[in-house]
Amino acid sequence: MQLLIIGGTRFLGRALVDEAHAAGHSVTLFNRGRSNPELYPDVEQIHGDRDGGLDGLAGRRWDAVIDTCGYVPRIVRAAADFLAGAVDHYTFISSLSVYADPLPVGADESAPLATTPDETVEEITGETYGALKALCEQAATEAMAGRALLVRSGLIVGPHDGSDRFNYWPARVARGGEVLAPESPDYGTQFIDVRDLARWTLRATEQRLTGPYNVTGPERPLPLGRLLDAARAITGSDARFTWVDGAFLLAQGVGPFVELPLWVPAADEGFNNFAINQALAAGLSFRPVEDTIRDTLAWLATRPADHVWRAGLSAEREAELLRLWQVM
Repeated sequence: MQLLIIGGTRFLGRALVDEAHAAGHSVTLFNRGRSNPELYPDVEQIHGDRDGGLDGLAGRRWDAVIDTCGYVPRIVRAAADFLAGAVDHYTFISSLSVYADPLPVGADESAPLATTPDETVEEITGETYGALKALCEQAATEAMAGRALLVRSGLIVGPHDGSDRFNYWPARVARGGEVLAPESPDYGTQFIDVRDLARWTLRATEQRLTGPYNVTGPERPLPLGRLLDAARAITGSDARFTWVDGAFLLAQGVGPFVELPLWVPAADEGFNNFAINQALAAGLSFRPVEDTIRDTLAWLATRPADHVWRAGLSAEREAELLRLWQVM
């Protein structure tokens, strides 16, 4: 397959390139050449800005394109319009954030989508992100006359994840000592290893699947206690877990999902419990969580010692919360 990837040198993009190479596909990357430009010296790269700078793609043809970095509907529509006659299939990497609140437990692809009163807004914020992604899906589908696959990915984790929203837990368990953990060992979580997402996305693109797919994992929500126990066994640390009530965490102003990764309040529990039956039927599979933990820790060990973490509790904040919890 002749494959064009928009992006391709960061996180999911590089996982897609690696997977495509392993499958024997011919890959062309289109990006600005700014992120990790040293990667893939043997891969054809066309440099340009997708916002008004698509001319470098003119006169070429590919079997399919995977768009890893579309966030603004106008820009996605421009790319899809430009490529509509140059590719047979358009895969758009979307997000489970496209769904409207309140999000029901077990939401499938038919759940209502987020909307915005002003569809011309292009500023990406926590409030606009989901609705803009939904409009990007619509733009790609219309421009490609239905020949678009919409990959509604969940939390993507694993090596090269710059968000730190999963990284926090293996690293924190490795440090040992008393670890603040939310709710209970049975608290269910959903996330997907970037390599599993890349493998499924590539195969779905090969098969020319169309329409929306919820793509996260595992097959059933993974108990947080299972994740933390696995991290402790892998690292050999002396970590011990203190399970703290969600209402207490909210009362103390703990930020869900970012300050305390993987955790959301009970009112938002649907965010950790999406239906993925359609993707499972289309071949979605998952590596053992132990593999993800090991590979994440190995990658974390390559980062600078002064890396500024983007998610997770600081040691001081965690200690203070544990102190307050224990005196209640």
